[in-house]
Amino acid sequence: MRVHEYQAKQILKRFDVDVPRGDVAFSARQAGAEAARLGGKVVLKAQIHAGGRGKAGGVKVAADPGEAERLAMEILGKTLVTPQTGPQGRRVRRLLVEEALDVARELYLGLTLDRARGVPVVMACAQGGVEIEAVAARDPDALSIEPIDPLLGLRPFQARRIAYALGLEGDLVTRAVRLVTSLARVYQETDASLVEVNPLIVTAGRGSLVALDAKMSFDDNALFRHPEIRDLRDTDEEDPLEVEASAHSLNYIKLDGSVGCMVNGAGLAMATMDIIQHVGGSPANFLDVGGGARAEQVAAAFRILVSDANVRAVLINIFGGILRVDELAKGVVEAVRQVGAKVPLVVRLEGTNVEEGKRILLEARINVSVADGMLDAAKKVVALAGGR
Repeated sequence: MRVHEYQAKQILKRFDVDVPRGDVAFSARQAGAEAARLGGKVVLKAQIHAGGRGKAGGVKVAADPGEAERLAMEILGKTLVTPQTGPQGRRVRRLLVEEALDVARELYLGLTLDRARGVPVVMACAQGGVEIEAVAARDPDALSIEPIDPLLGLRPFQARRIAYALGLEGDLVTRAVRLVTSLARVYQETDASLVEVNPLIVTAGRGSLVALDAKMSFDDNALFRHPEIRDLRDTDEEDPLEVEASAHSLNYIKLDGSVGCMVNGAGLAMATMDIIQHVGGSPANFLDVGGGARAEQVAAAFRILVSDANVRAVLINIFGGILRVDELAKGVVEAVRQVGAKVPLVVRLEGTNVEEGKRILLEARINVSVADGMLDAAKKVVALAGGR
């Protein structure tokens, strides 16, 4: 789960990380009032779950409350198109209004899980304010990485090494050690999957370290431990089909292909997507209905699949262990009748009550083909979908 920048900064403040003064606004009038409260030049930042907002016109500087209100009217309701939103863009529904700071230097700090090492890492770079992926590709040596021991945590000497890698000196080293240590606590104690401060700025004059921008995402499987974070979810920033799927406890991710996939088990789902690609097709989604799905969940999963206008055929690939094949078949038949879907279905079924499941499907008089194995299923569904 991702949160907005202003929400990430609220979390960082709880861990004593310095952020600019400011607050969220949902209307132009609120933006003007917040600018007046801050009493000076302010920055208005569109709050969407995507980067590249500045280049798309989603970040503006206002000299006074009147200008802040006028600029807010321009940004609110606007659809921003950035490299991370895709061509459809994202509609701006809220703004962060915060004080404008004098910037002496821009740096980068991030924490995430390094799957190759199997541990969290701190990433630091003296080149902040730009996409870290571009910096790492252009100059890999510019990025310093410190692994965090799961038992010992981030140790003081590592925090100092990060401060030196950022090119800091004197009192700023001490401040950076405290900051990096705080970010490591944020990452661990909130079950985050990403904590990114870009840019982390050194302010002119006072020489403070301030998180000018912040991005955070969290492990969905740990949200039951953090109801206060779970409540920050903004479903307007998510794909509507993915939101509906989560309401039915389904694991669904929309893709760009034409073959809808309903599978039980993440490993089998990945293998199904691979074999569709292997025979010349393109999957329209990842959908794991789980091991113990009920007929109602299967029906909901099918409705979500065929709600995607790009889907021209559906492959149902089920190995019935915990999930009984006859229960799945009942759910599919119910869903087809409810939705009135015209797309052809190909099913590959194995496991508990498989013969009963096949009988239910064949006797239901729906547009379904029963495949003999995964390869046969993939070939049939790709042919029905018309290839890629």
